[in-house]
Amino acid sequence: MTTDSPGRARRRRVSAGDQARIAAGQVGATIRRLLGAAGGRVAPWARAVADRVGPMFGVVSTLGWIVLASAAVSVVLAVWLGWAEFVFIAATLLAALLIATAFVFGRSTYRVGIELNPRRVVAGDRALGRLSVANNGSRPVLPTRMELPVGEGQADFTIPRLTPGAETEELFAVPTARRALILAGPALSVRGDQLGLLRRTNQWTDRIELFVHPKTVRLAATARGLVRDLEGQTTKVITDSDLAFHALRTYEPGDDIRNVHWRTSARTGQLMVRQYQETRRSQLLLAFDGERSHFASDEEFELGVSVLTSIGCQVIREETEINALWQGGAMRVGSPTALLDDSCRIQPVEGAHPTLREFLRQATLRLPAPSLAVTVVGSQVEAVELRGASALWGSDTETIVIRVDEGGEPRLTRLGRSMLITVSALPELPALLKRAGR
Repeated sequence: MTTDSPGRARRRRVSAGDQARIAAGQVGATIRRLLGAAGGRVAPWARAVADRVGPMFGVVSTLGWIVLASAAVSVVLAVWLGWAEFVFIAATLLAALLIATAFVFGRSTYRVGIELNPRRVVAGDRALGRLSVANNGSRPVLPTRMELPVGEGQADFTIPRLTPGAETEELFAVPTARRALILAGPALSVRGDQLGLLRRTNQWTDRIELFVHPKTVRLAATARGLVRDLEGQTTKVITDSDLAFHALRTYEPGDDIRNVHWRTSARTGQLMVRQYQETRRSQLLLAFDGERSHFASDEEFELGVSVLTSIGCQVIREETEINALWQGGAMRVGSPTALLDDSCRIQPVEGAHPTLREFLRQATLRLPAPSLAVTVVGSQVEAVELRGASALWGSDTETIVIRVDEGGEPRLTRLGRSMLITVSALPELPALLKRAGR
């Protein structure tokens, strides 16, 4: 009779434990596969039920859920305490919900349209809207209520009973006191009871945009602060081929024979070639610092946007290359209207960049070096920060900083290599830029 050693018995016990764990893992994997397969079959059915039941529960308003919960609590208290009063309370609440369901039934056959006239206005001008509702069905439509969100407000209209083919319209005014991008719509028809327990809505239109442009001032062509000539801006770099003639020099091997000035060469007895000053197209960078803490008030912020768009529109009309940007990104400069539309989206930002210089550095990483950089800032920006931002570009770039300060005096000063223009009111801008251009 042979006996196993203790070590061999221990190995058999460990092997049995491993087999048990493997078997348990296989059982668990089988259960997971079965549950996954069942879930795969149940999930479409559950989604279909949710799609059908979800809109039904969506009809119940917040007040309706409160009433329903109160009715359930009243039933529990009636059973628990045996008080008949709670039975009457639950019956009353449930009856109110039952009666409310009669108001949400019905089918509407509307054709709804929204018109804004005009679609683009200047802040302070009048803008009107028109909501037209027509019954394009074959049966009369009962009276209903139409809701139309306009900006941060909402307009409510009562639509009367409409026979087939009948149409009604409602006019409304759009507040345009301040620069903004106002969204009108979507138009919603609302069915529900007077208490607001149940509410069913249908959307009939999409949103449309109303651009409330900032106020601008027209600038003279000489007031842009730009160097104007047909060929571009002349630099101090000397080149052998360009348009701006500079001087003559002695011919050197390798020079283009086309640049030889034959008349001077004949007079001096040696070949002389032309030299030119390198020219480039005027490239304007127009930047707006929208940091909220850099402006003393909302009115000052709006003045800064007006200064930005006034300069940008004039430069675009002059067909000069321009890049316009703010913390929210680049602005379209294909036309003055495109720039004004994008200016409606400018909003104050908070802490987007640690400094003004960092904002300009990141925003212009992929842009060509400008010949003129104009930055519009608020009155709360420190002079040290302005100097740091102006030093971002090389000596070939002229920099102008326009600081809007409603409580300051209009003036021109030098701030390091930059010219600092202080504007307290928009009508002052043309004269200040004209002086800066000189």
